Amino acid sequence: MEILQPPDWARPRGYANGIAASGRLVFVSGMIGWDGQGVFHTDDFAGQVRQTLANIVAVLAEAKARPEHIVRMTWYVVDKAEYVAAYKDIGVVYRELIGSHFPAMTAVQVAALIEDRAKVEIEVTAVVPE
Repeated sequence: MEILQPPDWARPRGYANGIAASGRLVFVSGMIGWDGQGVFHTDDFAGQVRQTLANIVAVLAEAKARPEHIVRMTWYVVDKAEYVAAYKDIGVVYRELIGSHFPAMTAVQVAALIEDRAKVEIEVTAVVPE
């Protein structure tokens, strides 16, 4: 895996501008903050992020993939202000579950998610080296 960073650009914080990789592709559907049985345990934003990332790690494991294999991550949030206010707590949760690996990342605010109680949905693409 190669981090793509133009030499004259400022280094991004918490994501990569781009990643080049080769290997087995793993696509994880948008995961939300409920458990494997579809039950929410919190309405706290960072709490839902924790469960969402744990769900992603569990699905990746089914493909023998690990968090460091993630090359692309897209976040959909229903409240930008709540997301920004939770940056510190999200950072703690992210480092706990994903580590210090920062893939190419996009975050967008959306009008709503399909599950009304969901505050965040995250989808990822991973590349497992051959």
